[in-house]
Amino acid sequence: MLKTNVYDMSGKLVGEIELSEAVFGINPNAAAVHDAVKNHLANKRQGTQSALTRAEVSGGGRKPWRQKGTGHARQGSTRAPQWTHGGIVFAPKPRSYSFGLNKKAKRLALKSVLSAKAAEKALVVIDEIKMDAPKTADFAKFLKAVGCETKTLVVTAAADVNVVKSGRNISGCEVTFANLLNTYDVLNADKLVVDKAALQKIEEVFA
Repeated sequence: MLKTNVYDMSGKLVGEIELSEAVFGINPNAAAVHDAVKNHLANKRQGTQSALTRAEVSGGGRKPWRQKGTGHARQGSTRAPQWTHGGIVFAPKPRSYSFGLNKKAKRLALKSVLSAKAAEKALVVIDEIKMDAPKTADFAKFLKAVGCETKTLVVTAAADVNVVKSGRNISGCEVTFANLLNTYDVLNADKLVVDKAALQKIEEVFA
């Protein structure tokens, strides 16, 4: 049976909670995690790179010199790739880098990284993450109190403007919501801070 401590925002121990073994106790699948991270990063790419081929560079319509008798190598256009200001060979064009990934593979990858975080004791459960007003200093105090001063992913059950605004200006801190949780963000963080409501939501969806 997997259990972990529950803290309040001041870092005080307030109890214990049982974790779902189906979500936080599986044997991590490295291949699934690799595929999910690759998929996430590929889907984020804009793919807007563009360069001109020799057909698209302006000029170069006239043969620079006659074919024979000059001592130069024969040339047909000043816009051939070997010329300065010439076109690019196989010039990159805008395209989509995104590719699909099976739902089962995505779920397995997320459960793998959540299980790894739980095994590494890098999962911190808070009874409730709540801010009365956007206060970066107070949020930084909270992270320090629960021992999360490195790269931290804070997960709440639903969008809370005060929590988002409080955490967004802290270096290395990311705030996300249970329904937007992804493999890359969890893997990229040193610590995962989750409130009880978000934990319940995650277990409901992935157990």
